[in-house]
Amino acid sequence: MADDPITTDVLVIGSGIAGLAAALAAAREGDDVTLATKATRPEGSSSWWAQGGIAISRDTPEEFKEDIMAASDGTADSDAVDVLVESANEAVEDVLLETLDIGFDQNGSGHDFTREAAHSEDRILHVDASTGKHIHVPFLNYIDDHDGVEILDDTAALELIRHEGRVHGAMLESDGEVDPYFAGSVVLATGGIGDLYPRTTNPDNTTGDGIGMAALAGAEVEDMEYVQFHPTACTIDGDIAFLVSEAVRGEGGLLRNGDGERFMPDYHADAELAPRDVVARAVKAERDATGEVTLDVSPLDFEEEFPNLAERCTEHGVDWTDGIPVAPAEHFLCGGISVDDRGRTTLDRLYAVGECSRTGVHGANRLASTSLLEGLVWGLRAGEDAAGAEPEPIEAPELLERDPDLSERFARDKFQRLTRVMDENVGVERDPADLQRAMAVLRRLKGEVDAYVRTRTSRSLYELRHASVTALLIARHAAENEESVGTHNLVDASEEPPESTAD
Repeated sequence: MADDPITTDVLVIGSGIAGLAAALAAAREGDDVTLATKATRPEGSSSWWAQGGIAISRDTPEEFKEDIMAASDGTADSDAVDVLVESANEAVEDVLLETLDIGFDQNGSGHDFTREAAHSEDRILHVDASTGKHIHVPFLNYIDDHDGVEILDDTAALELIRHEGRVHGAMLESDGEVDPYFAGSVVLATGGIGDLYPRTTNPDNTTGDGIGMAALAGAEVEDMEYVQFHPTACTIDGDIAFLVSEAVRGEGGLLRNGDGERFMPDYHADAELAPRDVVARAVKAERDATGEVTLDVSPLDFEEEFPNLAERCTEHGVDWTDGIPVAPAEHFLCGGISVDDRGRTTLDRLYAVGECSRTGVHGANRLASTSLLEGLVWGLRAGEDAAGAEPEPIEAPELLERDPDLSERFARDKFQRLTRVMDENVGVERDPADLQRAMAVLRRLKGEVDAYVRTRTSRSLYELRHASVTALLIARHAAENEESVGTHNLVDASEEPPESTAD
């Protein structure tokens, strides 16, 4: 081993709210923290893009828990939900209000709490409909100024360094150079899987890195089939332009099909405020049947209540007074790397927090505005638990560069193949036969990528590797789960209605 290996007490990989919370908690314990992020600050983090807000328990934690359980179709882990609702108020007060002084919207009597789909009461703190960036930017700046934390921008984790069930660090790439970073503990906070689908609300470079690395290292994953699609992403010429917050429906926005008819009351008693999986399937069905779906914002003072969204409509040439054209888009992975109530994975000294983790809070479907809260709560708990371990450098894996560089098109072409398979076979609705076909294609793709990784090292190639592993896990878990529940909706495409004989 080379002299003077690079060491840190805690290595956090990812710079969303979960990674920042983990870094903060570990630094508060007196540990030296290195935070590595692929993002170029700040827009590269999913937390920056979060619109709706952050839910808290207020004075009714039991009601909050009931809403989470109901939205999950009864599949959420009750103990994990207890941790979330019992920690919510204190975590938000400590970090977001006292430490960061976030300026949540106010009304005449205090915080202006709002409501989103499947919530039984107003409990969501927000800043207009762009809460994420108003939390993320000051949080990132605070961590950047912290003496105990070093942030490595534009830095990708390629592979975990592990031996006999323990993780010792990670191989990090920056500007084409790859170095081993050894740590007492490693916290994965790598975010979502948006790049696995052609239409997503996630930022670029959400390639499932943490899940892929953890699975390849032998960590357990759970609930990978539960991929949540947001029902109201604004579409222009078939492409996703931007997310339209669920808070718009919470304030009275109505969904109408291509015939101008309001349809959600036909699908669920809560109409537009039904759980996300129900609304996403309804929007897809109405688009298929009538050609389009629009979000009618005429029942509310849209420009006054949601100025940022009104501005985005104008920027994209959307006349919101005629309704905002919407469609489902991949939004959030409810499953991920299996963790306990402290973010500990099944591998020693490896933690996972945020969207790449499976805490059990979401079950088969996530309740709106709980992702920022989950990232904050588990980030704090994991960071505190991860502190205090000494780094122990070991022999790092040798990442080879024996063959000429691949063409720039290789990873891009393979990624297009992957996203096409996921879109056609592992989307809002899933046919068991299609899932089997998807697995076959994804296995071949993973095999091709593995062969290239043995002799070549590049960020794009490793991102493709992580994405292919994660996509295969999603398809496999979906194929193994024969019960339609929450975001996992099985259909039989072979059972088609008879063709009409009318002229």
